Amino acid sequence: MSSPLLKRELGVFGATLMGLGSIVGTGVFVSIGIAAEIAGPGVIFAVIIAGLVAVCNGLNSAQLAANHPVSGGTYEYGYKYLNPWLGFTAGWMFLLAKMASAATAALGFAGYFLNLIGVADRTYLILTALVALATLTLVVLTGIRRSHIANTVIVSVTLVSLTVFVMAGLPELSWEMPSVQNDSSIASILHATALMFVAYSGYARITTMSEEVREPKQTIPKAIIFTLMLTMLLYMGVAIVFVGVGGPAQLSLQTATTAAPLEVIARSFRIPGVSQLLAVGAITAMLGVLLNLILGLSRVLLAMGRRLDMPRVLARLNPSGTTPYVAVVVVEVAIALLILIGDVQTTWSFSAFSILIYYAITNLAALQLSPTHRLYPQWLAIVGLASCLFLAFWVQRQIWLIGLGLIIAGLIWRAIVRLLAKN
Repeated sequence: MSSPLLKRELGVFGATLMGLGSIVGTGVFVSIGIAAEIAGPGVIFAVIIAGLVAVCNGLNSAQLAANHPVSGGTYEYGYKYLNPWLGFTAGWMFLLAKMASAATAALGFAGYFLNLIGVADRTYLILTALVALATLTLVVLTGIRRSHIANTVIVSVTLVSLTVFVMAGLPELSWEMPSVQNDSSIASILHATALMFVAYSGYARITTMSEEVREPKQTIPKAIIFTLMLTMLLYMGVAIVFVGVGGPAQLSLQTATTAAPLEVIARSFRIPGVSQLLAVGAITAMLGVLLNLILGLSRVLLAMGRRLDMPRVLARLNPSGTTPYVAVVVVEVAIALLILIGDVQTTWSFSAFSILIYYAITNLAALQLSPTHRLYPQWLAIVGLASCLFLAFWVQRQIWLIGLGLIIAGLIWRAIVRLLAKN
């Protein structure tokens, strides 16, 4: 018997906001600082290159989702257009990268929130993170419609704070930067590009939730294109202000590794209150990322449960057919365990490698589309595939070696689960 399908609730506006809620979060508030540490002023080029790679991947994701609008994203596309092993690998890498990212977002929210209210005692950090996780899980369990409302509020505050940051920072531009040296070499820019790509990758949430989108063939491509266009404009503005106002002193290791590099820059603005508004925006951004990751991860687990790559119970829906409630609860427990470990330091490098492998499989699947089903030129998939594989191995060697080891471990897990299911 086939599993019941989720209800279609989202239009172009709602799907675009879901994409923005997934993208504009820890990425823009953290990764620009890390990338600037690696590439110096070259971070501006990294933002542009990563954005162009994201456009290729986004358009290929859009045409796949339009032709196969079910939950699961590239996990499902890999199964349909490639083979089960590559489909599973995509889902597995998504789960590994995003579970840890969700825990990091929860802890990030807790840190920003406690700083804002003046609580210096870090013993409340884990408790605050768990409360945020539990609250957003309850929102997700009520269905996509209320999740959409919550996401709209969260995204609006975040976008306003970043827009104010850019507008207030543009008059402060000095551009007294050092000449291009080793920190802006081609190798450094490519490394920074791989890390910046993570800051764009949230648009996948639109495809992982495509089963809940109305008229997916029209809605999904429009939503992804709108999401990426808005994100590229915003990131370019933030990067220009970050480099142009910060200058060489602010592109130091101390600034790049601080919890809020953008807030450090904002404190130097002549317009008062920008850093405080940015802190509020960071809080809502972390909440937005956490909310959308719970949604996206639960939908991938739903798809994997349907195919018996995970226990079948994960494919169960609530009576109204609006949410995979078992998968949502499992996601909450997994994220909570990562939070309880303490200071979850999910390196952007590991996330970058995992997501780039995920999108390499996306582009490979897009190459298999027939001419009648293809929405965009085939060369986009070729460029996307080549750029993802190229950038994936610009992260540190130990990171991609660990990533390859985890892929092998996941494939062994799949074989065991399917063997047990047959017995």
